[in-house]
Amino acid sequence: MGGKVYFGDNLPILRGMPSETADLIYIDPPFNTGRAQTRLRLKTVRDQDGDRTGFQGHRYRTQKLGQSSFGDTFEDYLGFLEPRLREAYRLLKPNGSFFLHMDYREVHYCKVLLDQLFGRECFLNEIIWAYDYGARTRKRWPPKHDNILLYVKDPKRYTFNADAVDRIPYMAPGLVGPEKAARGKLPTDTWWHTIVPPGGKESTGYATQKPLAILKRIVVASSNPGDVTLDFFAGSGTTGVAAYQLGRSFILIDNNDQALQVMAKRFEGVPDVEFVGLDPTPCCASSRGFACGFSGSA
Repeated sequence: MGGKVYFGDNLPILRGMPSETADLIYIDPPFNTGRAQTRLRLKTVRDQDGDRTGFQGHRYRTQKLGQSSFGDTFEDYLGFLEPRLREAYRLLKPNGSFFLHMDYREVHYCKVLLDQLFGRECFLNEIIWAYDYGARTRKRWPPKHDNILLYVKDPKRYTFNADAVDRIPYMAPGLVGPEKAARGKLPTDTWWHTIVPPGGKESTGYATQKPLAILKRIVVASSNPGDVTLDFFAGSGTTGVAAYQLGRSFILIDNNDQALQVMAKRFEGVPDVEFVGLDPTPCCASSRGFACGFSGSA
């Protein structure tokens, strides 16, 4: 299975696509946090005069490789999203599923909007992705989760491959018996998974990169091999990586040149991936050091 990566404003690109193109749509748009989203790319090397102490007391020096960032402030956030969500509904196949990845700031308003576009009866789940990383405020309960809204176009006919989903350990295995404990259980609508740590093996350095394991769970549950997956806020391209590894086609769209550089590197050497509006060769040459993402490490 191959894919297409578009560089440009997603709205006109979406409007140029034929209806009922995608079996699965996942988007992770800007969250309207009111500030710039920035991710530093760092490297540490052994140095007795370094700025930090690591394993077994060895000293390390930190090198800054670069950073990615984008503005995340919208005066009319729903006005920005609404026409794009309308296109998502049009592009979704009759038995398709749509995932909107948000956080606590705007998710309530987005759900009301999606209820209007899809119909309240088409709301299937609100998935809570919970993590435990980063700073902790002492002025309130520290917010450590994202919200993922799942809608289907037809609540009587949609894809959900429960048996294909990765299973997780029981919290009290002694209560379910050895056979069930060994098999594990189907995840609920609360998913515990760490973020992509800066400098980790999976990290591309992109500011809002999501874990591959989260996207693979979504893709394997709500699509079938050979299906088309669409992500029009593609960022670092993790949706495409998950789709490719699982035998699905993908369409990715983003208008951030840093995002396209990351995707060009991640898909370098991968057959049947077409870039539209961008020559990926210079990007690959200028972005050495980004993680490929096809090793399966999540």
